[in-house]
Amino acid sequence: MERKEAGRKIPQLRKEIRRHDRLYYEEAAPIISDHEYDRLYKELVDLETQFPDLVTPDSPTQCVGGRPLQAFEQVSHLIPMLSLDNTYSEAEVKNFYARMQRLLPDEKIPVVIEPKVDGVAVSLIYENGKLRQAATRGDGNVGDNITQNIRTIRSVPERLRDNAPKLLEVRGEVYMDRKGFEKLNDEREKEGLALFANPRNAAAGSLKQLDPSIVAKRPLGIVLYGTGATERVDINLHSKIFPLLKKLGLPVTERWWMAQSVAEILDAIHELDAIRHKFAYQTDGAVIKVDSFSQRDRLGFTAKSPRWAIAYKYAAERVQTRLNDIVIQVGRTGILTPVAMLEPVFVSGSTVGRATLHNEDEIKRKDIRIGDTVVIEKAGEVIPAVVEVVKSKRPRDSKPFDFSKHIHGKCPVCGGPIRRDPEFVAWRCENLHCPAQTTRRVEFFAARGALDIESVGGIVADKLVERGLVKEPLDLFELKIEAVAKLNLGTEEAPRVFGEKNATKAMNAIERARTLPLSRWLYALAIPDVGKTTATQLTRFHDTIQDVADSQLLRDILEYHQRREHKESAKEIAERLIKSGFGKPSKSKAEKDGIVTEVGPAVAQSVLDFFASATGKKILRRMKELGIEPKSEKVSAKKAAALALAGKTFVLTGTLPSMTREEATEKIEALGGHVTGSVSKKTDYVLAGAEPGSKFDKAKELGVKIIDEAEFRKIL
Repeated sequence: MERKEAGRKIPQLRKEIRRHDRLYYEEAAPIISDHEYDRLYKELVDLETQFPDLVTPDSPTQCVGGRPLQAFEQVSHLIPMLSLDNTYSEAEVKNFYARMQRLLPDEKIPVVIEPKVDGVAVSLIYENGKLRQAATRGDGNVGDNITQNIRTIRSVPERLRDNAPKLLEVRGEVYMDRKGFEKLNDEREKEGLALFANPRNAAAGSLKQLDPSIVAKRPLGIVLYGTGATERVDINLHSKIFPLLKKLGLPVTERWWMAQSVAEILDAIHELDAIRHKFAYQTDGAVIKVDSFSQRDRLGFTAKSPRWAIAYKYAAERVQTRLNDIVIQVGRTGILTPVAMLEPVFVSGSTVGRATLHNEDEIKRKDIRIGDTVVIEKAGEVIPAVVEVVKSKRPRDSKPFDFSKHIHGKCPVCGGPIRRDPEFVAWRCENLHCPAQTTRRVEFFAARGALDIESVGGIVADKLVERGLVKEPLDLFELKIEAVAKLNLGTEEAPRVFGEKNATKAMNAIERARTLPLSRWLYALAIPDVGKTTATQLTRFHDTIQDVADSQLLRDILEYHQRREHKESAKEIAERLIKSGFGKPSKSKAEKDGIVTEVGPAVAQSVLDFFASATGKKILRRMKELGIEPKSEKVSAKKAAALALAGKTFVLTGTLPSMTREEATEKIEALGGHVTGSVSKKTDYVLAGAEPGSKFDKAKELGVKIIDEAEFRKIL
């Protein structure tokens, strides 16, 4: 690859890898297999090796993925927790050992081989034998303090046995055992909740719970396999750690092997593969580590990984079966997901009859057709996935699968319009009032940026809908505190009542929402094409929600655009819009004598259509019955023009140090500015925080002024 082409490819790979890091580490919801991720990562490593001048400090190859969550206290690791390089090739295992032999010539290099547990990496710190702290890996330097959650795992002792050292940091993986995982998913399916994709996701989701009582009900275990910082621990070999930890009462891996040659390493890998399915936890590979700490010190580290260890990953089991049909499911967030209906087949310990096809692009890329013989595997040995098509067995009359035609261009549940979402490479049902999306409507309505109804989101929204207490968002205002207090967030077998204290908190937030300004209500109603900025723009020129529904200004915009060819008749409407402040003369040469309005014709049509629909009329009627009359932030055209940021356009990217994007947006809009989602030559400022995205690069390319939070506060 030429340098110029590499310069374009490398940023694309970094962006894609960061996205998958976020999904894996922070959201515990990966969408690609480890093998596909490692292929992307290796491609980036190869290009950066070929062009070292293109390496940047923030490249994924230079740091461990996964920022710690803000919901937990952040703690620094005493010694960084680095991740290991992965390989799927026995040849690369041989190369790994040969590299170490070149670095340490004329020395024997004994190694330890142990199972690679597919769980969540954690660090536990014991001081004078007592558990003081537990943390996730996080970004390798800083992680989430999950001490209370770790204490709920029965195999983790609060105090160590025998003569415990002054300081002992142990590292390992939290996992969910196979049987417990299946039972948990059975319960979630009965409750109508989203299923966990695999035990690792279930373990990660459990550790993210802020309520330790929830974690205590999850079948979690832990395997410890190494140490971090220590005091008064006289050990110089990794193989001595296992008996020490066992002696202190800590759970360790049940099998491990010693080897002093490549042949012995491969023998151990094969032996582990033959028995690993009998373990209580998921394993996806074997970890090979140099035994001697002295040799480890001399071998050293790369920016991301130790040179003295590598993880060999086993290939997932694959089988062939027939794809009988493709059905489209609508998730509660509106995403349309294609699912392969298979001739049932046994793979990796269970019978599979369905497999995910991810999205339309996946079907096109693999050319998957109904009637095909397909190869499936369990990604992570749990999620059934279609890997490829056996083209030689394809029926002659098969036809390419057309996603949109298959569902006739409409949502298969409500028949509403669908639109392809470019960010998520997926089709989405645009109708927030689709029956499949009841929970999504309630969550959107109650979100912080909308009506900010505390405690009504996630499982609470799910349960309110499931128990029949809420069928549409405005039902929240008819809830009784007694019914909310009795709401069962658990199962019939293991009930978990919401409680009077939480119910009171939620009801107070619902009452507070009645008095929120009109802009928040317009956004919360999920009117197509009306985001926060548009909602604010509309409420500056309308007193009530009924005024918006009957808006003459919006009708004028539509009429103006219909009459633009007839300049005289359009001129009168233009003057009316300019006089109201809702429009202003265009500065564009192409739009000579034209005007620019606060919102465009597409938004105007969307708002008018919404309130003219049966859904819109019902909302207006119910708000009136409930006595909800949100007030406007309406300002005169003269006052709007006098605001400090009037006419200024901002784009936000990255994480700001002390305020959320929502808070920054509110401050900008309060002073008359606009916040948009994309950078153009017309953008006045790009407000950038930590880890900015492609908008940052676009701003530099176009010469748009980039400011940080400190400079932003000066402007305010």
